[in-house]
Amino acid sequence: MYKKIVVITVSFLILTILLAACSGPAPKKVVVIQPQQGQPPQGQAVMDVPNPGGPGQALSLTGDPTAGAAVFEKCTACHGTEGKGGKANPGSDAGTIPALNLVNPALKGTDAKAFATNLDLFIEHGGVPKGSNPARSMIPFGDKGLLTPQQIADVIALIISWNP
Repeated sequence: MYKKIVVITVSFLILTILLAACSGPAPKKVVVIQPQQGQPPQGQAVMDVPNPGGPGQALSLTGDPTAGAAVFEKCTACHGTEGKGGKANPGSDAGTIPALNLVNPALKGTDAKAFATNLDLFIEHGGVPKGSNPARSMIPFGDKGLLTPQQIADVIALIISWNP
């Protein structure tokens, strides 16, 4: 159980970094995740993340990666063509917007449902990268009604297809 909690926490931290991009003002920061004493080193910077509010309806839908590619056009301004990332994000510790194609293997993990859930949380609720004043943060596409649950499911399917 402890190992599962650590894996989920590390996945959530990495996903926040990877999906941090594409917005104006950052969402309100309400939680600071920090390693607890006695936990194994996670190799990740402490980061501020919005209160995610739980997964959305997209997880109960079947996503279509081809339809997701059309929706992903909204994401290319930050995440680049085909999700390759690397665009500058001044003020963030990483200095760039992360790639979604391919994501860090630690984020993907071995549990496909956990990976899909983490993607959903960030697409639904956004995220803020660690740093003194990140220029870009992830827009809460679901919370703002900018994407439907089906569109979110399609983008999740696309990102998963990039990360076999």
